[in-house]
Amino acid sequence: MPTLLSKLLTDAENKWKSILNKDLRKAGLNWFKIRALKYSPEGKEAIFELRGRKIHFKNGSELLYSLKEIYIDEIYKISFDTSSPYILDCGANIGLSLLYLKELFPSARITGFEPDDANYALLEKNTADLENVTILKKAVWKENGTIQFANEGSLSSKIVTTGASSATLIPSIRLRDYLIESVDFLKLDIEGAEYEVLKDCADKLSLVKNLFIEYHGYFKNLHELNEIFDLLNKNNFYYYIKEAAETYPTPFLRQDEKPAYDIQLNIFCFKN
Repeated sequence: MPTLLSKLLTDAENKWKSILNKDLRKAGLNWFKIRALKYSPEGKEAIFELRGRKIHFKNGSELLYSLKEIYIDEIYKISFDTSSPYILDCGANIGLSLLYLKELFPSARITGFEPDDANYALLEKNTADLENVTILKKAVWKENGTIQFANEGSLSSKIVTTGASSATLIPSIRLRDYLIESVDFLKLDIEGAEYEVLKDCADKLSLVKNLFIEYHGYFKNLHELNEIFDLLNKNNFYYYIKEAAETYPTPFLRQDEKPAYDIQLNIFCFKN
């Protein structure tokens, strides 16, 4: 006969599994699909079924990371005082953030920017049927023209100011030129270029109601983060900060780790 303790443990385990399964279903996942994505061949285009949509991807591990962040953790979950918000998605990648926001707000008007060749090709396929969505294959920057860009075909593609083996010259747009009307949500995930772009847009941030910044920085450049917070304060933003990536598990004892960035933060900015 099962003991009371074993019944309690079984009940607790079943409850925990049901919670996990419910969260996984939000992203169209189950344990089998997680395993399939983890071990899918990188660089080979495949399709993932998400809420009745076909999502084209080439990196299963990155797709899994994005599904968790966007559809399970729902870091872009938001509300607006309008059913047709204006959204700028800077760093749209293959389109999951754009799809998530469009699902929440079908009448939203969205402009998405993605400069990476491989990512943009997937973004085009993933958003082809969406109305009031414009996507541009350009890097978000502080100037219109061209800029060196490292095409990694991944979440790590970025603007580079020094030579890189995969760097190519690509078109860039000046974000402040798009801040000419009220923006309900500005998402800024541009792999290290956010400081220069925000500084250039300083006098235009009053037009932005909600702002998401994924900040990528180094200890030697902490003045950048201080200046960003100063800009937010001057434009009447409140903000909430979460670690985007655990760069150093033991920050006081960093040993020989050499991460891409010392600091990666998600900064959620909103007005009262």
